[in-house]
Amino acid sequence: MRRMLISLAALLISAGILLAGGGLQGTLVSIRANMEGFSLFTIGVLSSGYYAGFIAGCLATPGMVARAGHIRAFAALSAMAAAAALTYALSVEITLWVSLRILTGFCFAGLYMIIESWINEKSSNENRGQVLSVYRIVDLTAMTIGQFLLTAADPKSFVLFSLVAVLICVSIVPVAMTKAIAPEPLAQAKLNLPKLLRVSPFAVAGALAVGLSNGAFWAIGPVYVIELGFGTGMVATFMSVAIIVGALAQWPIGYLSDLIDRRKVLIITALAACASGLFLSSVDASTTWMVLAGGGLYGAFAMSIFGLSAAHANDHAESNEFVIVTAGLLLIYGMGSVVGPILAPLAMNVAGAQSLFLYTAVIHSTLFGFGVIRLFVRRSLPADQQEDYVLMPKTTPGAIELDPRNNDDYQ
Repeated sequence: MRRMLISLAALLISAGILLAGGGLQGTLVSIRANMEGFSLFTIGVLSSGYYAGFIAGCLATPGMVARAGHIRAFAALSAMAAAAALTYALSVEITLWVSLRILTGFCFAGLYMIIESWINEKSSNENRGQVLSVYRIVDLTAMTIGQFLLTAADPKSFVLFSLVAVLICVSIVPVAMTKAIAPEPLAQAKLNLPKLLRVSPFAVAGALAVGLSNGAFWAIGPVYVIELGFGTGMVATFMSVAIIVGALAQWPIGYLSDLIDRRKVLIITALAACASGLFLSSVDASTTWMVLAGGGLYGAFAMSIFGLSAAHANDHAESNEFVIVTAGLLLIYGMGSVVGPILAPLAMNVAGAQSLFLYTAVIHSTLFGFGVIRLFVRRSLPADQQEDYVLMPKTTPGAIELDPRNNDDYQ
């Protein structure tokens, strides 16, 4: 284990620095846009732009790497991402900021894919599960640090945008200096919706629901906290609680789904996510602990749905379809994340900031109802025939190849 970590140290450090910078920038853009008087709809469009760029990056990066190589592609994408972070200071203009978010999403998708493919190349079938666990810990820690970096300076200044650019630039150093041999060309992420629907319509609905709800949460959640009357310190704490509890809860929920019908666990989780949304939509803003408790409950259930959906889909897929199925669900999630941040503000414009979670409750209740219907349409798979649940980061298709359930002979 120690030797494995030493060999992966440079790549994991780069990943951690990038994830911290990306986590900081996502929350910072929402808060600063709110301070600049951008409408909720516009703030949603900013987030949608990021996810649209992210999907494009997942599709385009393999060609970039094939043309320029891993390190040069990484350096080029880092330079563009750092330049984008600094360009926010030039003009507070909606069209420019949306364009920057699209470019940022494109670059971060490529950067994550390069690092994750490199980590996968250094892994073996015997240690892939351990590597994935370490990468998940890096993901969780870096995202949490990124949220608390929000308190390092006043969001009204552009110091924090400069900090994002610094983090992106520094992330180049470990990758550029690593002795690790560059991996094979990146696999192209593909979406085969007919195949996904044949494998599991419920899993497709779950991935879409996660995009529609969590995409809105990441975009508008910081504004929700600000609108309740709290400051940036509370924003960082609220988002971090959701991240940490969301990650920790996946272990017991995933373990339970290995023991009984996974669809039933997914249905119950969707119902609990709906309940947590209703709680947050009615919580008293004067009680800080209740707001944080609601954020933790939302993270615990809403952020477990994608993993359960992917595991359920792979219960019914052939062993050589693992990467294809899970990568397809990840693209479905990305598409939902493009739409969700646009839909949620429409509800908030009618009923106020707290209706963000009325919106997520509607999404999760719809998923719950669809799941109940599917119980009567398709026979349940016995628990002993289900694949093991594995906790994995929801970044790019490159991370999917780290999953120990992956068959190296997939087509």
